[in-house]
Amino acid sequence: MTAETFRALEMRNIAGTFQSGRIADVAIDPRNRSVWYVASASGGLWKTVNHGRTFQPIFDDFGSYSLGCVTLDPKNPDTVWLGTGENQAQRAIGYGDGIYKSTDAGRTWKNMGLGNSEHIAKILIDPRNSNTVYVASQGPLFSPGGDRGLYKTTDGGATWKPILQVSENTGITDLDIDPRNPNVMYAAAYQRRRNTSVVVAGGPEAGIFKSADGGAHWNKINQGLPTADKGRIAIAVSPQRPDVLYASVAVYRTDRKTEFYRSENGGAQWTHMGDWSLQDPEYYGEIYCDPFEFDRVYIMDTAVRLTTDGGKTITTPAFQIH
Repeated sequence: MTAETFRALEMRNIAGTFQSGRIADVAIDPRNRSVWYVASASGGLWKTVNHGRTFQPIFDDFGSYSLGCVTLDPKNPDTVWLGTGENQAQRAIGYGDGIYKSTDAGRTWKNMGLGNSEHIAKILIDPRNSNTVYVASQGPLFSPGGDRGLYKTTDGGATWKPILQVSENTGITDLDIDPRNPNVMYAAAYQRRRNTSVVVAGGPEAGIFKSADGGAHWNKINQGLPTADKGRIAIAVSPQRPDVLYASVAVYRTDRKTEFYRSENGGAQWTHMGDWSLQDPEYYGEIYCDPFEFDRVYIMDTAVRLTTDGGKTITTPAFQIH
């Protein structure tokens, strides 16, 4: 037998063999709400143009199958930003190779850098200027350093500047802005590390930061938050009353509860509203404000949880699909 004998035998895809895994993020085109982009933790990016009846993969030929977030430019939703590397901290985890950008609704992509971020949790675009983009990077899970922290570009991704870095062990896991003044920003720091047998899911460096000048300067705003070691923190700004903030905080006391906090003065003081047993903050660490109803907040968990009174009561609503 020679090489010629086997020349016609080429590897080819004959069927799908694995499910895509957890859904990491969803972005919907505001011009046409039948168009969705769905990022999966271990199965690439999918797009539907018919409200979810059929999906097509649009990121199979690029550097990462694991994704953390997807964001559309509010000025031009055909510009899609994609953060690679799932934003969880479990044992079997896929890592990414930076941030990607498409200017043609996902038909073509370009890697825009931050190749050592490995796990990108959030991308926010300044609604006033499409070239100004913020990227919250959790950083590598199994090692220190990397492109870890909050990064900013003012030239559409050609160059990036770190604007909030806590330490080589602590990255940024969430980010939100004041819709009245996008220079006012809030960021959540997340200290975590894994090896093959142990997870460090929190630490003293976790906390919430605020900037009033587009990220040039930051202050820690933890008055009223627990002083115990904190794990993953989710933050959200009320769209109806932007001085009101919400935070979900994994707290490592003896009972390991997740606690819900609310601030009425832009984070100057936080009030503990309630707590619950979150299934696992590694996976479920995000909250979302209802765009129409004040003090209504959705809390991501195995079953989506809901508060309609700013966190005083937290329920599992009947719309949960089992």
